Amino acid sequence: MSRIYLSPPEVGPEERRMLLAAFDSNWIAPLGPDVDAFEAEIADRVGIGHAVALSSGTAALHLALLMLGVGPGDEVLVPSFTFVATANAVRYLGAEPVFVDCSPTTWNIDPDLVAEELSDRARDGRLLPRAMVTVDLYGQAADYDRLLPLADSYGVPLVEDAAEALGATYRSRAAGSFGASGVFSFNGNKIITTSGGGMLVTESAHVADRARYLATQARDPSPHYEHSVVGYNYRLSNLLAALGRAQLRGLDSRIERRRRINEYYRTALAELPGIGFMPIAAYGEPNYWLTCITIDPEQFGVDREAVRLALESVDIEARPTWKPLHLQPVFAASPVVGGSVAAHIFDQGLCLPTGSGLSNEDLERVAGVIGALAR
Repeated sequence: MSRIYLSPPEVGPEERRMLLAAFDSNWIAPLGPDVDAFEAEIADRVGIGHAVALSSGTAALHLALLMLGVGPGDEVLVPSFTFVATANAVRYLGAEPVFVDCSPTTWNIDPDLVAEELSDRARDGRLLPRAMVTVDLYGQAADYDRLLPLADSYGVPLVEDAAEALGATYRSRAAGSFGASGVFSFNGNKIITTSGGGMLVTESAHVADRARYLATQARDPSPHYEHSVVGYNYRLSNLLAALGRAQLRGLDSRIERRRRINEYYRTALAELPGIGFMPIAAYGEPNYWLTCITIDPEQFGVDREAVRLALESVDIEARPTWKPLHLQPVFAASPVVGGSVAAHIFDQGLCLPTGSGLSNEDLERVAGVIGALAR
């Protein structure tokens, strides 16, 4: 039996056709017509004015925060329950992340804790955070009806890290369209991929133009290479943009397949003791990027790590949920608001194989291994 991966890329004839067409056009240089088209197609999909194709989602986060003036000595509210890139981008700018726990009902940043932190700072006369980064975790949007009014009330601009959530919605509005800027990732394990790549989206033409300028080594208009500020080598190549355009055409079918995979796991594992699932919030529709379960070892009989190792022993990849950033050694000295909810989910949480190319037989293999371990 072949190995079952967590979320492998799914490519086919259309990806090959468009990639070879870009190759044959000789637009091998970093920019080209497929970059322009990919930006326009993502902007149209998200329903937002502008998109800037970049080398990674992390690069997009870095530039989004830079656009807001985040710099040394600033603090930025960041969910603790997320991938490290969300906080790394804050550190790139010399600022300090302030980690906020997640809500048990969504696994996303807890609006009550955000409200409490901002209120306490305002009451005590302490500096407010320079910005807030939200994360649409595992493809489910954060609660923007509660978070955006807080951001507006306290003058703390919001950046939406929708790296995992392309195609998800919040009250019928696309993930990535909230706040000053939104960010997507097209890493190899995401719901669509450009092998490596990302996108910054924004309603501001100024932000988009400035991001493009900074992402191309901040080259000033001149026949020679003239530079007034430090820039970055962050633009996406034309070849990878062509791959992304082909992937985007299959986004809806990928979302639908992952939704069905999520439903399969919920049905197949429903009767097992101690098994829970990441809650699906009533306010939106996720893209079901990954299906995540929790395993209560006292009820189930073994812990999450035993389940992961059992799956690995038969060549099935599963992965613990994100280790909270306030528990990571690199951020040990960073401030944290709450933290016990994220820590508990990490202790019991496991991401199951959810790639849209998985067969029903693959899913039965996964569920069978888990079921055999139950008490």
